[in-house]
Amino acid sequence: MLLKYRNDYEKVAMGLLSFAPALKKIDRLQAELQWYQNSDARQLLLWKDANQDFSGIVGVELRPHFVVIRLIALTPAVRNAGNTNTILTELQDMYPEQRIMGTLETTHIVAKWEASHE
Repeated sequence: MLLKYRNDYEKVAMGLLSFAPALKKIDRLQAELQWYQNSDARQLLLWKDANQDFSGIVGVELRPHFVVIRLIALTPAVRNAGNTNTILTELQDMYPEQRIMGTLETTHIVAKWEASHE
């Protein structure tokens, strides 16, 4: 289940963001969190797994006709293509009128999801 980021999720979000390779340093991680908070067109969504544990995070940028996946990170225990596909499917359900797209870093993830989703 995807949940929109709220301030009371800050520590959980920072922990999940730290699984992204580019966000290992605390100052970079804090800057990334602030970047999402500074615009209504950007969102962080936390993902709860089947056990209702926070196990993933997705950073998106909302555009008129598409949703750009800027980052996606999962805990090592649940990091697999099935869970990534579940997250992207839930995201598509949240924004049914918009197409899911990726950045240079996330396009391959979206392409694999599209191939398995069809």
